[in-house]
Amino acid sequence: MNRTVSLFHLCRAGLAGPGPLPPALTSARSYCSRVKVRSYFKFLKNKIIAPPGPPYGHVCQVGDPVLRAPAAAVDPAVIPGPEVQRVISTMVTVMRKLECVGMSAPQVGVPLRIMAMEYPQKMFDETSPAGRKARGLSVQPLRVFINPQVKVLDGRTASFQEACESISGFSASVPRYLSVEVSGLNERGEAVTWRASGWCARIVQHEMDHLDGVLYVDRMNSKTFINIHWQEHNE
Repeated sequence: MNRTVSLFHLCRAGLAGPGPLPPALTSARSYCSRVKVRSYFKFLKNKIIAPPGPPYGHVCQVGDPVLRAPAAAVDPAVIPGPEVQRVISTMVTVMRKLECVGMSAPQVGVPLRIMAMEYPQKMFDETSPAGRKARGLSVQPLRVFINPQVKVLDGRTASFQEACESISGFSASVPRYLSVEVSGLNERGEAVTWRASGWCARIVQHEMDHLDGVLYVDRMNSKTFINIHWQEHNE
């Protein structure tokens, strides 16, 4: 067993907790006719070729226990090491591949307190001037925070439609504080602090929630929860 396995796989092994799952979660029957059952071919394939382990090159979806457990703090001494650097690199790669503006380590299957965010020029240019002003958008370079702590600077809130790659295909209106300060360590283990406002403050709060096992659906206005492709289903 290599160190990567011991750090990530064993960390994930304890997420589900002791004892068997409740019958409702293990029953072959379901009230939903669209539940996918793993094929026998895939079962045999995984017996022959071990499935990939974290950090994944994809985003974990709601239902994965890693998204609902508080992430563990990172020992600052191991930040320069290959394991943590691989996690950060994977997070950034996945974030940019999916063209999203934030990513947390739990979303790639690693229950560690690491988050990254970036608002690229291309995405900014694709938003109308009115949209930029309403949401408080600004171009932001890549920022990585390890063991972050967040302090609210402006207790007023604003609600906007928010989505998440871990709840793919849906969005809802979520209230967030207007301004926050985030501090922690960067990818080199250096202490950093950033005051974020507008949409950047929203990204910080969204990713910080991931590190605490919280999803935006826990904070949303439930009546605004939508399938972003709902119109296509009526065409």
